[in-house]
Amino acid sequence: MEPLLEGTDMFLVNMRIKPINNVKVFLDSDSGLSIEKSAAINRKLYALIESEELFPEGDYSLEVSSPGIDEPLSGLRQYKKNIGRKVEITPVEGTEQTGILKEVTHEGIVLEMKNKKKEITTAEIPFSQIKKTVVQIIF
Repeated sequence: MEPLLEGTDMFLVNMRIKPINNVKVFLDSDSGLSIEKSAAINRKLYALIESEELFPEGDYSLEVSSPGIDEPLSGLRQYKKNIGRKVEITPVEGTEQTGILKEVTHEGIVLEMKNKKKEITTAEIPFSQIKKTVVQIIF
């Protein structure tokens, strides 16, 4: 999969192959994943699957898309792409925290939060303490 993304700002988030030969590829992009970008990778991946005869009976389906808005962030690059956005952190232990993703390092993140008195605090949270992080959509 990675060679198909070379020379682009797209990156693989996740890939799932279900027992019914349903191949789902979830991509993201530093500049946003458009339908055109998804379609281009879909065509390239379809051609690769066919040429390599990965499913000799031809019985498979292929879906290339971005992860849904409710999907947790996956990987350092996706975290960095979302700096400045509101996120909800589900820790391994403790209660959920919601705030603005301010910084991302190889070790963890910095989350800016407002307490009940509207005072701004920051928390450094190591990745080892994060169960999942989901971007919050603001309407």
